[in-house]
Amino acid sequence: MLKRSNVILSLLLVGLVLVACTSSKPAALEGVEIREYEGEKLSSINDFRENSIAGPQQVSLEDYKLEITGLVNETQALTYEQVLDRKQYSKVVTLYCVEGWDATILWEGVLIEDLLNQAGVQDDAVTVIFHAADGYTSSLPLDYVRQNKIMLAYKMNGVQLPPERGFPFQVVAESKWGYKWVKWVTQIELSDDPDYRGYWERRGYNNDGDLSGPIFER
Repeated sequence: MLKRSNVILSLLLVGLVLVACTSSKPAALEGVEIREYEGEKLSSINDFRENSIAGPQQVSLEDYKLEITGLVNETQALTYEQVLDRKQYSKVVTLYCVEGWDATILWEGVLIEDLLNQAGVQDDAVTVIFHAADGYTSSLPLDYVRQNKIMLAYKMNGVQLPPERGFPFQVVAESKWGYKWVKWVTQIELSDDPDYRGYWERRGYNNDGDLSGPIFER
């Protein structure tokens, strides 16, 4: 009887091993950073320099709300989960900093346009202003956000944004200098002011922020 029990136990163990080995979708491990995507080498999360205006922010999800305000039909106050409860996208985009460094990252997030459409954009809105937890602001033209499918990212290289990188959300402003990539986003405001200037723009940086243009206003 003992030998028979041992045989049965062995067969069960073999079956479990076979199931594990033939699983078509391996379990994802949290905190494992992707460093290559579709043959393209990616920078590391640690390749970024700390240059925020007040140091990394610690945002608590328990109290977090993403507000969508200004020229919208219905003001929104969305939890982290509600922001992510829509179609998600991924794209490899390089952030270029005016300090002379860059980082190529696989970003994952939601389209800002989808969030705006939920609130209902009024006809006279032309500018999207992003407010951060540390008081930082910057803006992007509404047409640019729509035409370029600009994302609000919550992951980079397959892992959740760490606090120093903008958790819970960062703007992926591709083709723009890094000061347009607002971190720790807490509010998205629709405005009719095409000349709105954020934190660094008020200090002389070019309001367009285009990589092909000058860094400073002339």
